[in-house]
Amino acid sequence: MAWFFVALVAALGLIVVRLYVKLRAARRSRAETWDEQVIGRLRSQGYAPFNDYPVDFFLALPDEAACQGARERLEPEFSVDVKPLENDAELLFSLHATKTMRLIVPDMQDISRRLAALAAEYHGRYDGWAA
Repeated sequence: MAWFFVALVAALGLIVVRLYVKLRAARRSRAETWDEQVIGRLRSQGYAPFNDYPVDFFLALPDEAACQGARERLEPEFSVDVKPLENDAELLFSLHATKTMRLIVPDMQDISRRLAALAAEYHGRYDGWAA
């Protein structure tokens, strides 16, 4: 009977260790943001972290007034152009902002937060970036 309890305690111990390892891995993967993932993929394709690259940022906005307001806030830091969107009933314009910069995670996260807040202020959506 004693061997049964030893085996049961060992099995429960293994389950607890496995659960701990899985939860730790899940927390780590959640902490890696989209910006980190994209920059990691670009670096694996040969992008050097200390070279400047043109980076394109995209916002979807509801009207021309929102586009003009966002443009005024983004220039001269970014080059900005606006085009109509055809496949969205509420957000009718796509604002494309370009900036030459290094692909550094904290810098990209800061810009993504700023652009997401700007898009929300004008009742739009931040659609991310590409390099």
